[in-house]
Amino acid sequence: MTAETAAQDIVLRLSGITKRFGALIANDAISLAVARGEVVALLGENGAGKTTLMNILFGHYTADEGSVEVFGSTLSPGLPGAALRAGVGMVHQHFTLADNMSVLDNILLGTEPLWRLGLGRGAARRRVVQLSRDFGLVVNPDARVGSLSVGERQRVEILKALYRDARILILDEPTAVLTPQEAEALFDTLRRMVAQGLSVIFISHKLHEVMAISHRVAVLRHGRMVGEVATRDTDRHRLAEMMVGSEITPPTPAQARPGAVLLSLDGVSTAPVGTSPGLKSVDLALKAGQILGLAGVSGNGQGALADLLSGLVAPSAGRMTLPGSSPGPWTPRAALAARIGRIPEDRHRTGTIADFTLTENAVLETYATAPVSRAGWMNWPEARRQAEALIRTYDVRCPGPDTRIRLLSGGNMQKLILGRVLESRPAIVLANQPVRGLDIGAVTYVQERLIAARDAGAAVLLISEDLDEILALSDVIRVISDGRLSPEFPRGTKTPSELGQWMAGQGFADAA
Repeated sequence: MTAETAAQDIVLRLSGITKRFGALIANDAISLAVARGEVVALLGENGAGKTTLMNILFGHYTADEGSVEVFGSTLSPGLPGAALRAGVGMVHQHFTLADNMSVLDNILLGTEPLWRLGLGRGAARRRVVQLSRDFGLVVNPDARVGSLSVGERQRVEILKALYRDARILILDEPTAVLTPQEAEALFDTLRRMVAQGLSVIFISHKLHEVMAISHRVAVLRHGRMVGEVATRDTDRHRLAEMMVGSEITPPTPAQARPGAVLLSLDGVSTAPVGTSPGLKSVDLALKAGQILGLAGVSGNGQGALADLLSGLVAPSAGRMTLPGSSPGPWTPRAALAARIGRIPEDRHRTGTIADFTLTENAVLETYATAPVSRAGWMNWPEARRQAEALIRTYDVRCPGPDTRIRLLSGGNMQKLILGRVLESRPAIVLANQPVRGLDIGAVTYVQERLIAARDAGAAVLLISEDLDEILALSDVIRVISDGRLSPEFPRGTKTPSELGQWMAGQGFADAA
């Protein structure tokens, strides 16, 4: 595309966007243009300003300076519906679908008043079917959303946007919960949509995906636009350097030296919770000095396994053995006493308390023990000292230990959780989606710390939906699907495509 053509075909223009939150400048005079039929990848560290910029585009925030133009018309600031009416759609990382409703009802919900949803359903259904065919988004409009796979649910989210006549589509971490095959199918769909004139802003931390799907990359750092580059003129290494301002070297774990089994499951089953399956006769051994990577599509029993190891549920069948642990009921207190350190999947809901300070969050799991408390009284100077040590050691970027943790970026919040766990010297580390939504700098830091914990003798269970992370860190890999566990696969013995087949359940069917 020539400069002249691009200027004529601009469909979205952000000009001089500045947004302040007190003394913090979240967006600093950011300008960005997107052309018709173009995929622009938006990259940046956690806290770089990407989310703030998108919230301004959608009217959730009002910019202090600057303007937003869509198809040549300036959007009224602070009106969330203005962007939607102008033809901008967004697919969030966490889907916003009603499981108990049909695909068609989910697509129509919000497009008409509730009392009119029953009118014109035939025409609406025909349009959804036509959109499905045009863009390769195969899904049954009459299916209940709760029965769909993750990949199918994402198709519904995209269809929602297309049904509302979106001509600019923003995708926020769109492959975070997809298998490799589903991700490639999504990219095929995007290419077809772009060929028909749709413009896409693609937000992702997976640089290989950015290289595969985008035409141009825009990079934010500390709230400022630090560069734009044509994808064909760059590579992953250079993009990483643009994001963090320095060279990034991915961790490369040395050969593991597994030791004793620190936890074993023998034929363990747990009860299902809602639509999520429980474990189904699972055998598992966690060994000292080894990272066991657990791959799988979201909602296939990872939560049940994490809850089991955290003491939130007990086996309904089978046996769990922790050599040297005290007998008694299996509870979260018992799990902590057994030296199981928990990095939870959701750092906002289960990893921290939003309105607590960093000091209070730093001692959440040790507040009842010396030296943080004595005879039932909190030793706040000691708690603050521990928080300050975590902030220094784990490079938690914050105003200080009295800051409420909800004010931190996701990466810095995760660093505090990581420090809280690892500084307790756990025998077993339960790392559940430890780098989800983190930028490459924070990802590298977290992964280095997990490798160091392994090398210090801990058994690490790495639960992740990111196959790149599983392949890079794991000494052995297992796949979970519908509550079942695959055999162990030593490092380097399975390709992403082969693991993807197990994630989709095909490997279990072939082995039956």
